[in-house]
Amino acid sequence: MRVLHVDSGREWRGGQNQVRLLCRELAREPDVEQLLVTKRGSELALRAARDGTRVAAVPWAIGLDPRAWWRLKRTTASFKPQIIHPHDSHALTLAFVARGAGALVATRRVDFHIGRVSGWRAADRIIAISEAVKAVLVADGVPGTEISVVPSGIDPAEVRGAAATPLDIRRRLGLRPDTPLAVNVAALVDHKDQRTLVQAARHARAQRPDLHWAVAGEGELRGSLEAEIARLELRDRVHLLGYVDAADALIREADVFVMSSKEEGLGSVILNALALEKPVVATAGGGIPEILPAEALVPVGDAEGLARKVVAALDHPSLVPLPARFTAHAMAQGVLAAYRSLL
Repeated sequence: MRVLHVDSGREWRGGQNQVRLLCRELAREPDVEQLLVTKRGSELALRAARDGTRVAAVPWAIGLDPRAWWRLKRTTASFKPQIIHPHDSHALTLAFVARGAGALVATRRVDFHIGRVSGWRAADRIIAISEAVKAVLVADGVPGTEISVVPSGIDPAEVRGAAATPLDIRRRLGLRPDTPLAVNVAALVDHKDQRTLVQAARHARAQRPDLHWAVAGEGELRGSLEAEIARLELRDRVHLLGYVDAADALIREADVFVMSSKEEGLGSVILNALALEKPVVATAGGGIPEILPAEALVPVGDAEGLARKVVAALDHPSLVPLPARFTAHAMAQGVLAAYRSLL
């Protein structure tokens, strides 16, 4: 089976790591030959190559870069894939135009609605990373029979290994070693809704004045979040760390991991927190309830409820084991089953 993966590689987030893990796991299948087309010099290209994945790195400066399309078209003609698997919307558009005779399998990682004229409707099979993502696609008119639900997965040993080198975040922030710390790792974009997290910090201050909050991530809303933190006089309690490469080490040093998303395909970073045996508190956005039990969740936008749950988790930490269905191996086997259903 020849599989051509396509990812624009314009950033390094959870979705790109899933592509890397999928390629690594499929490399163990004796009947699978694969090639990854992605942006030259991207983190995905570099990390996948280090794993031993065959990478065709192409110029890809903008989402629909014609140079990337031309290279993809040539690669498709020479590689002759039976499966073409784009992993983001830009990759899907270019892959559809350049597809040749291969079956088109596309992974959908977000629970956003799609338009009436959308490349997602052209896929032979859509892999949704959660039931929540599938529900949105079905509501938008995609037949449920054309959707396979395959949750994202992680390599727990890899996560623990990445977290082994201390980040020493409390010292870096000038905090005492015993300072309670709630950590969020997510891009600073609207659907991650760190505004609710900042509001939760305000509510929690009266209950636990020693509690600090660290947010690892960068994005378009940084300025507005900084303004909100200043307005609520929380600059001494809420710390915007920017992009943190050693995110797993940061999570390991947390007392509680927090997600405040109002929309979320699944929330694979939560899986990392579970693998690191950290209490998790989150909003019930998108696919998050498919990972966490109800007692760990609050309604989307409920800042006061989030504060109460975080404070309770500090005093009475409750650990959720990582379910086996959220491992990289299980994810790859689910994707492989989707491939085989088309062949």
